[in-house]
Amino acid sequence: MNKTVIYLSQLFLFLLVTVAHSQSGISGEFKVDYVPFSKYVRPMDSTKTNAESNFKRAQIAFEVPLSLKMDQYNHPKLWSVVFNASYAKMENRNYEMESLPIEFQGGFPNELLNTQIGVKHLRSISPSWSLLVMASVGVYTDMVEINKDDVLLQGGVLFIKQFNPKLALGVGPVLMNSFGVPMVLPGIYFNWETTGALHFKVTFPEGAEIGYRMSDTFDLKAVVELSGMTAETKIGNKSSLLGYQQIITGLRPQMKFGEHWVLEPTGGTTLLRSFSTTNRKIKEIFKEKDIADPKFTTTFYGAIALKWKF
Repeated sequence: MNKTVIYLSQLFLFLLVTVAHSQSGISGEFKVDYVPFSKYVRPMDSTKTNAESNFKRAQIAFEVPLSLKMDQYNHPKLWSVVFNASYAKMENRNYEMESLPIEFQGGFPNELLNTQIGVKHLRSISPSWSLLVMASVGVYTDMVEINKDDVLLQGGVLFIKQFNPKLALGVGPVLMNSFGVPMVLPGIYFNWETTGALHFKVTFPEGAEIGYRMSDTFDLKAVVELSGMTAETKIGNKSSLLGYQQIITGLRPQMKFGEHWVLEPTGGTTLLRSFSTTNRKIKEIFKEKDIADPKFTTTFYGAIALKWKF
């Protein structure tokens, strides 16, 4: 997977959350996930080593509507503020520096912090087309040193076509300064879901799920999910982007408590877990490395999330 796709995914995931949580009240989610120690796979020769790392993360996200009106199509015209933050703690043990790629000679990070706050505007432009405008500013750091290089700006304009109640596709320009100078890249939003007892959902680039709704308060799902974190770091005194990526699969029961609260524990396994780095230069966007990114063996994945809507 090209590392640029991962960096863009972090922005797209933020935009997707803002599309999915458009209602009249405050909505949010608090989630913790955990990956136990798993073996480091040396990228030079794909050898599994005795070195190992784990991953523990806490995330919070919420949206606060500032203004909401229904338009002539009976669709929402919404202004809102969106905030999210992720903090990850990692332990790394038994590493030999010569087994690490040159960009990780200082070792893998022990901490990562991603925070961002943004403003969203959603409105209809026809009975089946909507316009989403989003702008945000955030801090993406490995906690070694926090300065202006850790501040990333991003935003986008997506034109979303609602083909039917189950299927929506959006495209538009995305502006970001992740690679030094502001640049415009294409953005994509895709959501396809059904609402029956046996139901599924596919969202790009977040993942997919299939579930069976056993009652009004209990739903059992099988999920595949992409997530990650990004941090500005220094490699050879040059500003670079570090990316952490993971793809997981597992079972996720969903339990509803009253009208406002949903609890979602997840148990499963990691399909992919890796680190990558790239220089913050435009020419590096689609450049492939000579060797693979550092990765880790498959292991258990666990998470629990609490969601609310008021």
